[in-house]
Formats: sequence, structure tokens, C-alpha cells
Amino acid sequence: MSGKNKILKSFRLAGTKDGEISICKIEEPYGQGSKPVVSIGISLKADSEEPDWKAHIPYENLDELIEALKEAKEAL
Repeated sequence: MSGKNKILKSFRLAGTKDGEISICKIEEPYGQGSKPVVSIGISLKADSEEPDWKAHIPYENLDELIEALKEAKEAL
């Protein structure tokens, strides 16, 4: 991971033996001058170099994402 990227938090992926969810801040994800994003990575094996799945969320959309996740949790 480059010096412009920072892992904010990692935690176990439920339902897997050693899977992991990682939350990262990525500076300039799409080239010079692009805005930073939060990257949510899902790895089925924690020692993987790259996540099996990832999503980049613009910081401007974090509040909406958090609200949607709260709604999803309440729908259980």
C-alpha cells in the first residue's frame, strides 16, 4: 500500500475461517487531482494482497451510506 493510502480499520469477516473486512482511505484513487475515497475491501483470506471485492465510496456519500447501513441493520 502506498504512503497515500491508509488502513483505518480491519476486522474479521463473519462466516469465514480467516476472512477480513478492511476500511481504507485512498488519496487520488483515479489519478492526480482526484478526490479521496473510502475503500471497503472484502478478503476471503486475510493474507491476500488484494481484496476479493472492493467498493470506493466518495467522502461526500458517507453520511448516506451510514444511514443506509443503519436501515439495513434495523431490517434484520
